[in-house]
Amino acid sequence: MKKEQYTGILKRLAWLPMLMLGGCNMALFDPKGQVGADEKSLIITATLLMLIVVVPVILMTLGFAWKYRASNTKATYMPDWSHSTKIELVVWLVPCLIIAVLGWITWESTHKLDPYRPLDSEVKPVTIQAISLDWKWLFIYPEQGIATVNEIAFPKDTPVNFQITSDSVMNSFFIPQLGSQIYSMAGMLTKLHLIANEEGVFDGISANYSGGGFSGMKFKAISTSEQGFQDWVAKVKASPQTLNLDQYPELVKPTENVPATYFATVSPELFSHVLNKWEHAGHAMAKAEKGEHGEAAHEEAAMAGHDMSNMQGMPGMQMNPSQE
Repeated sequence: MKKEQYTGILKRLAWLPMLMLGGCNMALFDPKGQVGADEKSLIITATLLMLIVVVPVILMTLGFAWKYRASNTKATYMPDWSHSTKIELVVWLVPCLIIAVLGWITWESTHKLDPYRPLDSEVKPVTIQAISLDWKWLFIYPEQGIATVNEIAFPKDTPVNFQITSDSVMNSFFIPQLGSQIYSMAGMLTKLHLIANEEGVFDGISANYSGGGFSGMKFKAISTSEQGFQDWVAKVKASPQTLNLDQYPELVKPTENVPATYFATVSPELFSHVLNKWEHAGHAMAKAEKGEHGEAAHEEAAMAGHDMSNMQGMPGMQMNPSQE
């Protein structure tokens, strides 16, 4: 094969990575909310700072390999060379400065982008309680008295306060275009504050493997106008379905690729019931481990064991019985 043919093949192969990335949705670099925009800026800033070292090292590696190749008889041969103060200053001072700047940026952004930190806004936030199930998301709007599965809506430019827990194994709640992800865990309450700066429909996912139906555990996050949000709430309230503590066990059963489902009413204590159920189970198991006796303790441990039996050995399960 001729040299020109090799060159042609290499040129074609150079396009292969771009073609492979052509179908990718770079959601993190197309933020639609302030939190997502700040995180994008942090990613780019940190990458550029690290490239200050990476790019020169790559160029020098290639340059030195070319300059000191065996066939270059003009290269200076210095077998006894061992030290250069200038080189030592560069290779130590530059990385130290970059690490110092990265440390300062990380410190500042860690506090600014803390998912538990409420967003600064004069607009009253919307509260959404999220429960991860197998393999779907249940969302409760305590102020509106409604619930949905695999779909949420909220007005743009309005903070959304998420209260998150799990009634199954550990999952991770994530809307990439709006910002941070955070874990949902049985018996624990985690919080997340997000905001959308423009209208649109954004993909929400579980970012933590949780079993066979994990790939279909997705939901839609709809950012709309205030009137659009009110219309969406009215549509949910027009649903013939309701959700209470008696109907909830049927919803908990593992199902895959569940379409958006609306519940016109929901028991106001449902979220706290799910949260307290696993906290209660955890304390009961802790008592059993400590060897506490008594009929009440045995009954408690038996109930806890029954509640937790379907979670044993499943991927992502992380439970601390003593966690409060």
